[in-house]
Amino acid sequence: MKKSIFTIFLLLLTGVALQAQSQKAFSAGEWFKFRIHYGPFNASFATLEVDETSINGKPVYHVEGKGKSTGLLHWFFKVDDNYQTYIDKQDGKPYKFIRKIDEGGYTKDLEIDFDHSDNKAYVFDRKHNENHTYTTKPKVHDMLSAFYYIRNNINTDELQPGDDMNLNLFIDDENMDFKLKFLGREVIKTKFGKVATLKFRPYVMAGRVFKEKESLTFWVSDDANKLPIKIEANLAVGSLDADLDEYKGLKHPFKIIME
Repeated sequence: MKKSIFTIFLLLLTGVALQAQSQKAFSAGEWFKFRIHYGPFNASFATLEVDETSINGKPVYHVEGKGKSTGLLHWFFKVDDNYQTYIDKQDGKPYKFIRKIDEGGYTKDLEIDFDHSDNKAYVFDRKHNENHTYTTKPKVHDMLSAFYYIRNNINTDELQPGDDMNLNLFIDDENMDFKLKFLGREVIKTKFGKVATLKFRPYVMAGRVFKEKESLTFWVSDDANKLPIKIEANLAVGSLDADLDEYKGLKHPFKIIME
């Protein structure tokens, strides 16, 4: 398992629609907890939390994502991951991204500073004490900033089934073109009750991690929060499912369909 369950989970979170600016979907104090299953295993829990701080004198949202393996999987593939991003409060662009992971003994400790005016990413590899500079694409995002930027930029009035959308990502040392398709609206059952959702299918690279290009399906709530509700993925080895398990600090009411 060369990529951890939590790393794959973060990649999946970027699979939502980009459209015109909409109402802010989140604020400081928001917290999510997800239950992640890998095949028959209750593989891990992942959390995402938003607070406020400043970086280089600029007010920013600080988002921290954590993932830890649990149960039987923890005994033969221990995962302890920490991801952080610092994003502009106005336009959502990332200034700094931190990735510190321990995945079955494989470790990585990276700090990335983004220069959007020069389209550069300055990567400090703490593990090897090395600095590298990479050219990025315009309006680039990291794995975490992408998720929160997207939530603020979903225009449900303009979405039509079959619409294709794109996003530029920079991950570790690589630029990625992320493309996805809006499949339509669907009401799904959750532990909280029935929820109206927007359903998406990202296009991914087949072979190394995912079984096919269309191996993922992703649902977000069709309300002002645009919170992730459910993910399904067919991997090259096994399958992954993630479900929202707990939440607090939502900026808007969570719309649950009452019967």
